[in-house]
Amino acid sequence: MKVIGILGTHNPDGVTGQMLKAVLKGAATSAETELVNLNDYALVPDHDKLPNPELDQLAAKLQAADVWVLAAPTYLGGLSGVMKNFLDCFRSRIARYNAVGEAVPDQFKNKHYVTITDCYAGGVENYLTGVTDAAFKTMDKFLTMGGLIKLREIVITHTWGMQALTPKKQAEGERVGQKAAHKVERDDNTMKRYVELFFMIAVMALLTMGIEAGLGRLIPLTNFWTYYGAFVVIFYILLASILHFFTVVKHRRR
Repeated sequence: MKVIGILGTHNPDGVTGQMLKAVLKGAATSAETELVNLNDYALVPDHDKLPNPELDQLAAKLQAADVWVLAAPTYLGGLSGVMKNFLDCFRSRIARYNAVGEAVPDQFKNKHYVTITDCYAGGVENYLTGVTDAAFKTMDKFLTMGGLIKLREIVITHTWGMQALTPKKQAEGERVGQKAAHKVERDDNTMKRYVELFFMIAVMALLTMGIEAGLGRLIPLTNFWTYYGAFVVIFYILLASILHFFTVVKHRRR
């Protein structure tokens, strides 16, 4: 088992690098680890018939690892340039492309990954506005394009002037690393998602019935179609709210 950390920041000793090292420290209790600082590589995209030893070296390291941990700060509401440059340059290798230009997972399929980002915004501000969402989405899009399976996100907020991780965040990083190092099964959590969907619908139906019972005290719902119509409207509103949460507010923000 090998866990590789990819650091995409200009300051390797900053909070981003410290969190990545915390994750690797946790993973090192039961797995081989390696930290790659992207600043050590002069990355350029592949060009036809031209050698690209830097990307070749990184590709070999990534192929040898079972879990990837990508860590990069959020700048100006987006992913840091160092990490983004790596994603752009490696884009042609993360997956193969078919005749119509669609990405098809290939050599990295079914590996697992963890993503880390941080921002100057406070926890409440990030929770309400999603300052770090764009950074997570960019990394997710790149990694899922290659068929990698997500394990966890870590976010650090209010990093302005922060010189060291808090004990709580240090412990979180080590805990995530320990769990990642034991992620030997390769699945896309399909069964887990079906179970979650079942309980989500069951809870929504219960809430709908409860709301409808309260509504029935104010408005007569004796007619079948009136009762059915109220149920559908309430259920739809709850469903839309939950789907909005999982599609827009799904990233870790605190």
